[in-house]
Amino acid sequence: MRLDTILRVISKVLIPFLFIFGLYVQLHGDFGPGGGFQAGVIIAAGVVLYAIIYGLNAAQQAVPKALVEFMVPLGVLIFAGVGVYGIVTGGNYLDYNHLAHGDAVHGQHWGVFLVEIGVLVTVASTMIAIFYAFAGRGRK
Repeated sequence: MRLDTILRVISKVLIPFLFIFGLYVQLHGDFGPGGGFQAGVIIAAGVVLYAIIYGLNAAQQAVPKALVEFMVPLGVLIFAGVGVYGIVTGGNYLDYNHLAHGDAVHGQHWGVFLVEIGVLVTVASTMIAIFYAFAGRGRK
């Protein structure tokens, strides 16, 4: 795709907006449609678009496989850590009331926010890992 100048220019403009829109969907998930899953897929789509236009090697330099493999369990750890923190502070698993030390409303807000961050990290990295696995098939 080295000769497709139009696609390269359009993707250079479009990919940053994909990432920004993914963050918007993540952060706006408390107040409307959206959240970690949708934002993770949008961000992964930006990486996949980059790989399609510039090649798999360029994408793996921008988002290395080692980073992707590290992020999959990191997102699960964030999600589970929020739940375990609820148990440790005397509540139930994923009981967000204890996150803000006595302020249940802020605790609920932070709990949902942190869980959705964990979902975002897991979904985005899993989608990228699946793409890398299929796109890199047959290469050595």
